[in-house]
Amino acid sequence: MDRARKLAREGKSPSTQAGEYVREEIEHIREGKHGATSTKQAIAIGLSKARRAGVRLQAPRKGTTSRATRRRAQRDLQRGRSWSTTSPRRARATLRVLRRKPRSAASHAALARQARASARKRGPVARQTAARKAVRTKGPRKRSQAARKAARTRARASRR
Repeated sequence: MDRARKLAREGKSPSTQAGEYVREEIEHIREGKHGATSTKQAIAIGLSKARRAGVRLQAPRKGTTSRATRRRAQRDLQRGRSWSTTSPRRARATLRVLRRKPRSAASHAALARQARASARKRGPVARQTAARKAVRTKGPRKRSQAARKAARTRARASRR
């Protein structure tokens, strides 16, 4: 929460602030606090927590997710504006269910799979824009690292 607040003070976007909550959720799963059915669920829990904590992250647009998910996101946003907590009984029940779920949802491989899948959905233009932004914000050392990695990838692709 502290990191997310710091990002808010710096004027970073709501999605960047929410990313801290997602990161925290991944950490919880890795340290064995609870599990998740899938990487998607782990991310969703983090986003929900962010909205409830007051991060102004908009609910997904119509056509991108189910009606139930959109309504839940709206409710979370509302809760972020007016402060109320989950009843202890309900919180315990949720945690008990999540404890039975596997921990593999937060593995490096699972996260990489999820990132690739979501990048594929966004299409080449969005990927190119992200890459351009990365070039602007990376700095010389990271940029040369990325260039080496890209060269390796291209070499591997040409061998096939």
